[in-house]
Amino acid sequence: MRFVPTKIHGILDYVGGVALIIAPMLFGFEHLGGPAVIIPRSIGFILIAYSLLTKYEWGLFKVLPMPYHLVVDVAGSLFLIISPWLFGFSHEGLNVWLPDVVSGIGVIGLVLVSQTEPDYRATYVRPYGETYD
Repeated sequence: MRFVPTKIHGILDYVGGVALIIAPMLFGFEHLGGPAVIIPRSIGFILIAYSLLTKYEWGLFKVLPMPYHLVVDVAGSLFLIISPWLFGFSHEGLNVWLPDVVSGIGVIGLVLVSQTEPDYRATYVRPYGETYD
């Protein structure tokens, strides 16, 4: 069941992108450098970039249809989930690799419940309570 409107999904895209960018600092592993830091930050920037290109309420350029956006969400999430093992930082502390895994799983969950089309219908209310589309 897809009950999360694209308007909410879009807000979470930008919040998630920023969270991934600051995750190494927030979780205290920025000093490690390398893939452990580069991957979440890169995915965060990429997420913000394709969100700006998505045809939904928060998209600036509106060229990428929402279903394609959701496919990119899943692909990026799967990459984020396997990256600690793929790039060899899974032996570091939980604070280093667990945020990637949890973020990836969370985004896949969000994709499964997000609507695939934005609702651009806006209802305007005139001063005397009459509505029109």
